[in-house]
Amino acid sequence: MARLYKPGPKQFVFTVGDGNDQQVSVGDPQEAYLAFSAFFRDRESDTYTIRDEPAGQSLVLMPRLGVISRIKDADQPRSEHLRVDRPNRYLPSAMLFFENGYAGLDRFGQWLCDLSDLDASPETRGAARAATITTEAAAIEEVARIWADSGIVDPSDQYYVFFDSHDVDDDRAERAELLQLIEFLGLERVDAPAEAAGGEVWVRSDPRLAAECARWS
Repeated sequence: MARLYKPGPKQFVFTVGDGNDQQVSVGDPQEAYLAFSAFFRDRESDTYTIRDEPAGQSLVLMPRLGVISRIKDADQPRSEHLRVDRPNRYLPSAMLFFENGYAGLDRFGQWLCDLSDLDASPETRGAARAATITTEAAAIEEVARIWADSGIVDPSDQYYVFFDSHDVDDDRAERAELLQLIEFLGLERVDAPAEAAGGEVWVRSDPRLAAECARWS
C-alpha cells in the first residue's frame, strides 16, 4: 500500500507554460504520479513543471533539451540541473519528487549548480560535479551511488568494479567524476584485467567503500 501524505491530501500544480495549469489534490505519491503521467503523455511541450507550492519546491522536465532541473525557494534558494540521456528517466524523477520532494532526487544522478555546465564535455561536467563535493562522507556516498548504478564486486572480493561491461565511450561524465573522487578519497585504483571491458574502473576494496556500497546493495 502506498505511503499516505501526512498531513494530506497534498496539492501539486502541473504546468507546460500554455496557461492551462492543472492543480491536483492527492492522498499519496502513487496517486500524484498517475495524475502527472497522464498530464505528461497528453501534451507535447518543451517544458513540464511540477510545483509543490506549500513547500516552495519545483521539478522541471525539459525533454527536448535533455535536462531535468530541481528548484527549492524556501530558506536557502537553490537550483540544480541534470543532463538526461534516456527518455525513460523523466517520469521516474517525478515519482521521486512526489515521494520526498527536492531531497528525493539527491541520488538520481550528477546534479550541477550551473546550467551552462551541462553544455560542456562529459569530462568537464564530471570534474565540475566532483569539485562540488568537499567532504569525505559526501565523496564516499557519491562513489557508492555510481557503483550501485552499474558496478559489481569481483569474485575474489578484493575489488569493486565500476561500469561493469561498459565501453570506454559510455558514462564519460560519471567516470571523470569517479576518477577525481577516487583521488580525493585516497582509494587505490588498479589495472583492470586484460579481458575487462574498456570502460571498467577497478578499485581495491576499502572499509569505507565496503560499508557504503553495502547500504546501496
